[in-house]
Amino acid sequence: MVAVTAPLALGPVADVPLSRINPVAQLTAIGIVTLVLLTSLDVVTPAVVVAAELCLFRAAGLTDLRTVWHRTWPLLIGAGSVGVVNVVLSDEAGALTGLGLALRVVGLALPGVLLVASTDPVRLADALTLHWRVSTRFAYGALAALRLAPLLVTEFEQVRLARRTRGVEAGRNPIAGARLLAGVAFTLLVGAVRRGSRLATAMDARGFDSGIPRSNARGSTLHGRDAWFVVGTVVVCAAAVALSVRTGYWAPVFVG
Repeated sequence: MVAVTAPLALGPVADVPLSRINPVAQLTAIGIVTLVLLTSLDVVTPAVVVAAELCLFRAAGLTDLRTVWHRTWPLLIGAGSVGVVNVVLSDEAGALTGLGLALRVVGLALPGVLLVASTDPVRLADALTLHWRVSTRFAYGALAALRLAPLLVTEFEQVRLARRTRGVEAGRNPIAGARLLAGVAFTLLVGAVRRGSRLATAMDARGFDSGIPRSNARGSTLHGRDAWFVVGTVVVCAAAVALSVRTGYWAPVFVG
C-alpha cells in the first residue's frame, strides 16, 4: 500500500500582518503591479518590484525556506524557462532581456503567492461580494474551487506513486518523463472537470443561481491601512519606473 501525506487544507490563515489588509485592497495592489509590469520591457522595473514583493514574505508568514520553495518552485522554473527560451530563440534578445522577462514573470506571480498565503478564502469571497458587488455565484464558486485545490496535489502524488508501484517509471529519460507527466496531468484534468460539474450542480441545488439577494453574516470592513497599502504599492511602482527612466533602461511596450 502506498502512503500519501495530504497537504494542508486551504483554509483560515494565521494572524500575520498582511492578513489584516482587506482582500480587495490586496487585489487592487495586484492590479497596479500587473499594469506596470505588463507595460514595461526593461529589467530595472521588475527587479525593483520583485525586491519589494520579497520584503513582504515575512509579513505574509512565509519565513520557512522549505515552505517558500514548495510554494514557488513552479514559478521559478517557469520564469527561468521564459528567460532562456527568449534568449535562445530570439536573435535580438540578450541575457539582460531574458533576465528582465524572467523577473516580469516572477513579479506578476509573487503577489498571488502572498495573497494565498495571507488571506482566508472565505474573507476574500465576502470582500468581493460586499465591496465589488461580485455575484455570489462567481465569488463562492471560486471559494469552493480554492478549497478543492489541495486535492490536486494529493491526487498527483497518488497517481504518480501508483504508477511507480506498477513499475511505470521514466528513469533518467527526460522524454519518457515528459510523457508520464502529461499522462498524469490529463488524469488530473479529467478528475477536476468531473468534480467541478458535480460541484456546480450542488451549488445550483442550494440556490446559488436563484437570483435572490443573499445576506452576509461575517461582513467586510475597509480601514485606513488598506488605503495606505494601495498607496504604498503605487509609490513602489512609481519609484521602479522612475529608476528605470533615470538609468536609461525604460522600455515601454507601446513604443515601437
